[in-house]
Amino acid sequence: MAISVVMPALEMAQETGKLVSWLKREGEQVRKGEMLLEVETDKAVVEVEAAGDGILAAVTAKPGDVIPVGHTIAWLVRPGEAPPAASQPSAPTARRTDAARGAAAEITGASSAAAGRVLSPSHEASADHRSLGGGGSEPAASTARISPKARRLAQEHGVDLGRVKGSGPGGEILADDILAAAKEVRLKPDTTTSEQAASPAYVASGFSRTEAPSTVGRLMAERTTQSWTTVPHFFVTREVDAAALNATREALLQKIEQSHGLKVTHTDVLVSAVARTLEAHPRVNASWSSEGIAVHREINVALALAVENAVVTGVIRGADAASIGDIAVRRRDLTERARAGRLHPDDIAGATFTISNLGMYGVDGFTAIIVPPQAAILAVGAIADRVVAVEGRPAVRPMVTLTLSCDHRVIDGARAAEFMRDLAAALQEPIRS
Repeated sequence: MAISVVMPALEMAQETGKLVSWLKREGEQVRKGEMLLEVETDKAVVEVEAAGDGILAAVTAKPGDVIPVGHTIAWLVRPGEAPPAASQPSAPTARRTDAARGAAAEITGASSAAAGRVLSPSHEASADHRSLGGGGSEPAASTARISPKARRLAQEHGVDLGRVKGSGPGGEILADDILAAAKEVRLKPDTTTSEQAASPAYVASGFSRTEAPSTVGRLMAERTTQSWTTVPHFFVTREVDAAALNATREALLQKIEQSHGLKVTHTDVLVSAVARTLEAHPRVNASWSSEGIAVHREINVALALAVENAVVTGVIRGADAASIGDIAVRRRDLTERARAGRLHPDDIAGATFTISNLGMYGVDGFTAIIVPPQAAILAVGAIADRVVAVEGRPAVRPMVTLTLSCDHRVIDGARAAEFMRDLAAALQEPIRS
């Protein structure tokens, strides 16, 4: 029996996927579990594996195509078997892992709050008609279906839905249609009059052009806005003597370089110390949900990673049980694949706590925005020599500023203070390599 290869839904909010490449050639034998294609989503480029054995046949999509989720793009057939003529999938080959489902749940937390109530297609159409004034002059708006994500993007970009032609099944308006319409508006010739251009407000604005965000950048903007506007943040800051942190890193440098082939960083040591501290503070390793506070058994520490025009988070799972050498290997791997746009769903899902370190940029200290549904994120500044009191006398010590952003629904001030106290103590202790 032939197996359809469809554009997979790797994220809950995903409506389309961009085919990056086929990892097998048409006519080539494919084994179950082998990587079959690469798909670009809002968060990363994901490799998708085959869910069955067969020969790749009837390929209808080429790299660069943007395809609605669920549409058949090829078939896996037995030797001598002809691919079915039907376009609907019979047994999709994209297998979603538990980690992928976790990634989708995290995205849903950001998207559902912003999108609000999901309407049926008929209700959505009437809502569009009302939003345009209900005058009936734009029939497309009263009949076209529109996804909740596309509706939200239309509001954010000021796109008139009545002027958008949908590219989805049955003419449904998708998020990419809205973004294309917004880009078209931005690229239109400047119609500013000479009087407007000469006005003090226009001159003072210094406005020259609008730059469209990348897909990852747009998602980051949506998630941080949702977090900042719905999560009750508060912040706890502590100055920590980093002499022991420096000494631990120096002591491990040569050992880990010999055993793992890379240099350990301050971030690697911090991940280990944070994970050990979270063991004693389960409420900091928790999440807010509609059912209440979910305390996680696993300690999965995410690292904020800078990529082009955006920031993504890569997850180090079971950080409490990992050695610093293992943490260093995983951190390097996540960083390299994040910059190459090759993170997998399980690389970005399931985090219970996040660290954002800007010390390498010389930042003294900062506050970070929580990544829902996590309850906290630690911001780390640069290690710098400062004059502090040591046993009643002034002394120059390497100090680092740590700032914990907390969700007040899960963590109160006392719990946050106790966590920071114990983290400072953990950084003064020897850490296993």
